[in-house]
Amino acid sequence: MLGALHTTVGRTLGFSRKLEWLGPLLVRLAVGLVFAASGWGKLHHLDDVSQYFGSLGIPAPHAQAVFVSTVELVGGVLLLLGLGTRIAALFLIGVMVVAIWTAKLPEIHGIVELAGTIELAYLASFVWLVVAGGGAASVDHVLGKRRPVAG
Repeated sequence: MLGALHTTVGRTLGFSRKLEWLGPLLVRLAVGLVFAASGWGKLHHLDDVSQYFGSLGIPAPHAQAVFVSTVELVGGVLLLLGLGTRIAALFLIGVMVVAIWTAKLPEIHGIVELAGTIELAYLASFVWLVVAGGGAASVDHVLGKRRPVAG
């Protein structure tokens, strides 16, 4: 009985190791698409975004709208490709922290409410991508394999 359980666990772990590339790919595709589309939309409605940022008390709202829109568009595209994943995710972490701080926190009344926001889920995804990288199904991985190892 114990041997069968050990064999099953071993096979399951072996199978899951073969799918390690899938997690980062799905996260990159999901959040990359959302942010590329969001950035594109914001760039085409900068006056509205600037007004909204101004209503939140964000200084230099037009400049910030251009910056955030560009970070979302370029960062989203880079995540889709898995190119510069960690750097793109770092910039998007900044966008999410500011979004949570300025737009969400004033209307949130506790940690459970904060945990239920999509912004926190995006933030967690970006932190994971900074730590884990783009995964085996990314341009980062392909470029990393071509780099000669020093030493």
